[in-house]
Amino acid sequence: MDKIRNLSLKKTILLYMAVALSGSFLLSAAVARIAARTQMRIWWNYVDQEAYFQAIEKEGPYYVADIRRPDDYEMTPSDHFVSELCDFLQTYAVLLLSMAGSCGAVFLFYRSKLKRPIRELTLASERIAENCLDFRVTYENKDEMGALCMGFEKMREQLAINNRALWRTIEEEKMLRAAIAHDIRSPLSVLKGYQEILMEYLPGADADMDQALEMLLESWRQIDRMDAFVEAMRKMNSLESRKPAAAQIPIRQLEAEIRAELAILEKEYGKESVLQASASEEGFWGDKEIILEVTENLLSNAFRYGKRQVAVLIKAERSRLKVCVRDDGDGFLEDAEKITEAFHGRNVKDSLRHAGIGMYISRLYCEKHEGKLILENEEQGGAVVTAIFGRIA
Repeated sequence: MDKIRNLSLKKTILLYMAVALSGSFLLSAAVARIAARTQMRIWWNYVDQEAYFQAIEKEGPYYVADIRRPDDYEMTPSDHFVSELCDFLQTYAVLLLSMAGSCGAVFLFYRSKLKRPIRELTLASERIAENCLDFRVTYENKDEMGALCMGFEKMREQLAINNRALWRTIEEEKMLRAAIAHDIRSPLSVLKGYQEILMEYLPGADADMDQALEMLLESWRQIDRMDAFVEAMRKMNSLESRKPAAAQIPIRQLEAEIRAELAILEKEYGKESVLQASASEEGFWGDKEIILEVTENLLSNAFRYGKRQVAVLIKAERSRLKVCVRDDGDGFLEDAEKITEAFHGRNVKDSLRHAGIGMYISRLYCEKHEGKLILENEEQGGAVVTAIFGRIA
């Protein structure tokens, strides 16, 4: 039964029509035979039976006795009607039953092969038009309509993914606009206030030059804040257009570059670091610049929030590369989704050297590299961030 259900549409309609026509021919033959025998019984009532039997006795190679068809006026109206009906059935039974069988085959074909998938696709189209993507197209026969429904289901899934991505982009755009408004207004307000003070008191003879110089220095710091913020905006705008460029990366070379970055961070933050790398000499196919940028972001955060030591583990497998960074700080106080949002955890008094987009960029780059970013807390304390990069060709 499953084999018949999964036949292609062309084979199914041919099968239905063959069965219907074969049945129609057999049934029409039976109807014609019954009609002929019924007609003979009616005619027998109007035959001189003694003469008929005498004629039968005279049958030979060149003579055959047959029942004569009575004239219309000889038969009763009911016998005449039945006799004409038998003539009609003998002549047109094949045509009528073939048409009926063909119509039945088409109806069964529509009911078994088209009705359900058409209903599923119609309902799915209506729900998509209503912007509702929380459903599934469940028709799974292995025929053309099943392939069409499967393609429609894949389209629905992709639309749902695109819809979620669109809403996420809209939310990020809202957050970005709010961040721009806040972070530009704050240093501008400081600069405006200092300029008003300097314009009012600097021309006076009793102006405090040390205080004026301090205001100028603070103004310069606020300008640095805006420069850093503009650079962060530029970097974020280039994320979507950035595509990973595949190249073979020797693990030892990657280890050496990360070790050099660790040496710089150790001097800057005055903390220790430990680096372990897998012993495999096999290279990894990926974008080294993306991997290093993500690693630098993770190391920068680990050194900022760690207390004494940062541990790094690099492990290259056949189809992916893992960079795990551990620190001995207080760990993550919020969930991973919140932490990897843009501008998370920023301090308005910060110099904007850390704009709060490092984890956001790292997550996006991992996803672009067919991987993901995992944030966890150690049981004994401290944060663990694992960047997974998929192999790209």
